[in-house]
Order: sequence, then C-alpha cells, then structure tokens
Amino acid sequence: MTQAAATATAASKIYGSGDSEVRALDGVTIAFEKGKFTAIMGPSGSGKSTLMHCVAGLDSLTSGSVAIGDTQLETLSDKELTTLRREQVGFIFQAFNLIPTLNALENIMLPLSLGGQEGDMQWINTVIDTIGLRDRLEHRPSELSGGQQQRVAVARALASKPSVIFADEPTGNLDSKTGGEVLGFMRRAVSDLGQTIVMVTHDANAASYSDRIVFLKDGKIAGEMTEPNPEKVLDYLKHLGE
Repeated sequence: MTQAAATATAASKIYGSGDSEVRALDGVTIAFEKGKFTAIMGPSGSGKSTLMHCVAGLDSLTSGSVAIGDTQLETLSDKELTTLRREQVGFIFQAFNLIPTLNALENIMLPLSLGGQEGDMQWINTVIDTIGLRDRLEHRPSELSGGQQQRVAVARALASKPSVIFADEPTGNLDSKTGGEVLGFMRRAVSDLGQTIVMVTHDANAASYSDRIVFLKDGKIAGEMTEPNPEKVLDYLKHLGE
C-alpha cells in the first residue's frame, strides 16, 4: 500500500447544537497519497474546506482523528502543532498572503527564516527555476502581476519541502490563462519534484490537473474519480446536484 501523506479517520466536525446543529463533516475517512495531486470538490457547503482545514491542523475535529504522515494531530500541543505546520505542511490560499515589504525571494524563504532554518538552496533554486521567476526575485509583491504573486506563494509553500501542500482555491483570483500557468506548475511540482498536493476547488478545469478527485456532499464522501478531464468532472458535478 502506498504510504499516505495525510489521513482523516471517521472525521466529524459539528457546529452548533440541537436544532441549529450543522454537520460540516460527517464521519469522513480518507487518505491522501504521497507524491499525488488530489482535488477535493463538491457543492457549496459540502464540507470541502472544512475537511482541508482539519487535515491541515488549522481547525480541530469534533470527533475522529487526522494525521500528517504518522503523526496524529490531536496528540500534539499547540506549540508542537505550530512547528509541524511550519516544517511539514505548505499552504497556498486564494489570496496570495505575501508580505508587501519583502521581495519575492524573501517571501519564498519566509517559512524557513521563521523557523530559523537555512533551507536546501539547491532545492529552492530548482523551485524558483521551475516557476520561472528567477528575474523577479528582487521585486516586491506590488511590482508583480497576480499570477507572479501566486507563483511566489506556491514557491513559498514548496520551499521547506513539506510532506504535503494544501491549496484552497489557488486560482480563484486569477484569469484562466494565468490560472493555467499556476496549475501547470503545481502539476510539475508533483510529477517532477515528487511533492504531494491536496487542492480544494470548484473549477472543473483546475481539478482536471489532478491525479484523483474526491467529491463531497453534505459532509460525506460522495465518490471519486481518477484521470479526470473537465467534461467528466462537469458531468459528475451535475449528477451531484450542483
């Protein structure tokens, strides 16, 4: 069996109680394979972002367990969890979340410098060349296009060679051409650099870059698809009632 980069077991997340109770996740068990690109899709309110936030250690479950590699997150103290997120998990958000006063290279290096680490410069140079930003490293975010800023954010997520990268609607703020460039780079990070990416998206075209799509509905897993293409994904989403 391929080792999982991250797993959720009987994961439930409940908000409120009584009549106002909302089950954002309802007993979800899933493994995200190492060295694979997995997309999570589903109608609005299906629990896809909740699942990602809980597996990434940004939010806690009501019941069940999640793990990054062999580490069960619920056994960690807040301090240990912060260290794990910094050293083993990469994040890419819809908003680029770059620091405006730092240049591109400083932004890429930020998670490492926060942890007092040098980083593997050979690896970081490979990442910089793969995203094609070698000539923009001295530029601040305000001097970069949206697509370039998101590529810096992707490179930042990759810099520490994390066990798994979580991407939440990473192309949501980009036009389709720029989004395609960022997704192509994420695809290469998996295929060529051996990274593991888990991406939440509502975009069938974005999802088609992945190796596998997991569909959620009403907080439960509603199905899976491998070797996706946009048409197959749209058909499936229609059938899910989106």
